[in-house]
Amino acid sequence: MAVINLFYIFICSIVFDLLIGDPRYFIHPVQIIGLYIRQITNFFIHFFKDNKIILFWGGLFIALSSICISFVIGKFIELVFLQSKGNLIYGMLIFFGLSSCLASKSLTSSVKEISSLINNEFIDQKKEKIVRKKVQKIVSRDVSSSSLEHLLRSSAESLTENSVDGIFGPLFWIFVGLFFMKSSIFLPGPLSLGFSYKAISTLDSMIGYRYDQYKYIGFFSAKIEDYSTFLPSRLVLLTLPLVSSKIKKYISIIKKSYFDGSKYDSPNSGISEAIFAYISNIKLGGESKYNNLIIEKPIINSNGENCTKEKINLICQLILRLQILWIIFFTIIFFNI
Repeated sequence: MAVINLFYIFICSIVFDLLIGDPRYFIHPVQIIGLYIRQITNFFIHFFKDNKIILFWGGLFIALSSICISFVIGKFIELVFLQSKGNLIYGMLIFFGLSSCLASKSLTSSVKEISSLINNEFIDQKKEKIVRKKVQKIVSRDVSSSSLEHLLRSSAESLTENSVDGIFGPLFWIFVGLFFMKSSIFLPGPLSLGFSYKAISTLDSMIGYRYDQYKYIGFFSAKIEDYSTFLPSRLVLLTLPLVSSKIKKYISIIKKSYFDGSKYDSPNSGISEAIFAYISNIKLGGESKYNNLIIEKPIINSNGENCTKEKINLICQLILRLQILWIIFFTIIFFNI
């Protein structure tokens, strides 16, 4: 019964994230683990920036310690809640904890806001500067000199890639945790796995780069993120067409998306971008600026259209529909296993 309560709390947390998102007056768990990652990374880079071996193994320590801390905190709250027979305070901690693992509202609303501003026919230099700042917050590339068309493409790429990291990846591992706890409360649960995945995602976004010292200290963080997102990204690939108008072209779209997405260095981001690109019929990839270097990303859906406000809205609708499908699918499995 206690595990069933966890499931209901999780469903409520999804609804809360969709409607409200992250409350501004709460300290987000990502901020806490991000502070730890930043401080310890700065320590290694400051004292050992010329020692590749120490940076390499230091990166493993940073990754494992961040994930373990997140897991232990989540597991402690789960056990206390279950052993207290549903204490309200601990139930609320799990509720807000699970909600913080998801980023549906914040991710989609920020990109929608950007597309609406760019769609304005009378955009002046002041508004363009505001748009650039908003886009720069959600992408790692340099958009200081990007055209409005490139800003929209960058936003769409961020939305489609981060839909897995920020929504479907956490959903997947939280569901796995719920299944585990049906067997034993001492197995990894929804909050412990949810927190762990958020730590992995935060590690990758903060230090999982391939330049300067980060290619050593961030090596393990990037690899762990690749493995932990492998299954969720492919589930998105296989299930997104089911909630679209192109379900009749299911096999064709899957093949094209996998072919184009596999050209990317990341085994996951290209896959998630490609399936959204083909279903919404937009062209992604191309020239982008990273760390003063121009990088030519593989083209996805070369015959697709340029990104527009309408395309952004369609992608946001697809994300919502897919969340609902996943919830229905996993609910059926949860109550029948």
